[in-house]
Amino acid sequence: MDVSDESDRGMEPADDLASFEVVNLSNPGLLDLSADVAGHGRQSKEKTKLKTKLVSAWNNVRYGGWSLKSRPRLSKSSPVCLLGQSYQLSYTGERESFRRAFSSLLWMTYRRGFPPLDGSAFSSDAGWGCMLRSAQMLLAQGLLLHMMPAGWTWPATHHQTKDDLEVVDAHLLDDSLRDLGKPRRRSLGTTLDCETQEERTHRRLVSWFGDSPSAPFGLHRLVELGRASGKRAGDWYGPAIAAHILQKAVSASELSNLAVYVAQDCTVYIGDVLNLCRTSHTDLSARSGWKSLVLLVPVRLGSDALNPAYTRCVKRLLELRCCMGIIGGKPKHSLFFVGFQDDQLIYLDPHYCQTAVDVKQVNFPLESFHCKSVRKMPFNRMDPSCTVGFYAGSRADFQTLCSDVSKALTSSEEKYPIFTFVEGHNEEDSGCSSDSVAHIKTNKGRPGRIRKKSSMDDFVLL
Repeated sequence: MDVSDESDRGMEPADDLASFEVVNLSNPGLLDLSADVAGHGRQSKEKTKLKTKLVSAWNNVRYGGWSLKSRPRLSKSSPVCLLGQSYQLSYTGERESFRRAFSSLLWMTYRRGFPPLDGSAFSSDAGWGCMLRSAQMLLAQGLLLHMMPAGWTWPATHHQTKDDLEVVDAHLLDDSLRDLGKPRRRSLGTTLDCETQEERTHRRLVSWFGDSPSAPFGLHRLVELGRASGKRAGDWYGPAIAAHILQKAVSASELSNLAVYVAQDCTVYIGDVLNLCRTSHTDLSARSGWKSLVLLVPVRLGSDALNPAYTRCVKRLLELRCCMGIIGGKPKHSLFFVGFQDDQLIYLDPHYCQTAVDVKQVNFPLESFHCKSVRKMPFNRMDPSCTVGFYAGSRADFQTLCSDVSKALTSSEEKYPIFTFVEGHNEEDSGCSSDSVAHIKTNKGRPGRIRKKSSMDDFVLL
C-alpha cells in the first residue's frame, strides 16, 4: 500500500502490502538446514511460480482490469475514509490502522481451475464474472459486520514491517542458529488463522464463498440462482440483479438470523423491512426477536456517467458506519467501492485471475482472499449504475440507519435524493429481479415512481 506526501518531492519507501510472512523459529522444523540438497526443488518451484504469474498477468491485462501501471499513491495531507472510519495517514499509528483495516476486507476475484459450472464448460469466470465477485465482496463485508467483533482485523496484518517482507522475533533467535542459513518462510494464513474462535469464524466465512457447488455464496450457487432472472454462466450481471441474487442466496442459507432487503424503485419501505426482520418467539437464532439486516439499494446516479451533483452524496454514504460499500460498473468492469480520499474513490478490484482455492481443506490458505494494495480512481469515472449496501444489527441500529442515511441523502447538492425511506408497505411488490429502475420526479418536488418495462440495465431519470 503506497503512501506519499504530495508536498514532498522526494519519494519515500513504498508502503505496499507485498506479502504477509512470518518466521516462527520456536519450531526447529521451520529451519532449512539442507539448502544445497533442496536447491533443485526450490528452483523448480520458482519456475512454476513464475509461469503462473505470467499467465495471471496476461489474463489480468486481457480482461481490462489490473494493469502494469505503477501503483497509485495516497496523500498524507488528506484524510482517507474507509467504510465509515477516517484515517489521517500523516500519523504512523493511523496509517498502520488503515493498512490493517483495508487488508482485512475480504477480496473476491476471478478464479480459474474450479469445477465446471452446471450446464456449461466454464471452469473460470475471467472476463464475465466481475459483478458477481463484487457482489460477493459486498455480502462478505456485511457478514464480517454480522459475525465478527466490532473493529476486528485479520491477525496476519499485525505482523508486518515497513517493507512487509519478513518478521522475526529476535528473542527467539539462538546465536548458534543465526549463521546456519535463511529460515524458510511460512505464510501467516497457516500459522495464525486457527488460533482463536474469531479466526475459525473468519475461515468459515471465507469458505462460504469458495468456488465449489456446495458453497452457499460461491460462484456456482450465484450462477444457479441467476437463472431465474434469465442469466447463465458467461453473461453480464448488472448490480440490481446481483442484489436480488444475494437476497435469494442468504434466504436459502443457514443464516436464519440475517435477512436481506432489496429496495424497489429507489424506495425503502420501512413496514416491509420490519416485517422481514421480525422473528417468531420460537426462533432462538435471532437476537431479541429481530433478524439483523443487510439493506441493498440499486440506484442510478446519472445517465451515461456519474452526475457530479451526486459526488458529495456518495462520499457522505461511505462516511457512515452502517455502509457496507458500493458495487457498480459496466460490462467487464465491475468494482467494489469502499472509501475515498479527496476526489478519488478507493476500491477492491475483482479483475485479477487467481487459482481456485479448495476451501474444504483444513487450514486452506487465506492470503488470496485479502488484498494488499490500495487502488483508486476519480469519481468522474464511476459508472452511474450501482447498488449501495448497509447493515443494521438490531432494530435500534435500523432506526439509526434510517436517520443517518436520510440525513446524508438530503444534505448534498442534488435537488432530489437518490433514494428514500417511506413508511408503510410496497403495494406493488412483485419481487422484480431485473435491472430496470425508473426514478420519476413530479413537478411539486415529491418523488413518484413507476416501473418501466425495458431491457436489462435500462434506467430512466427525469
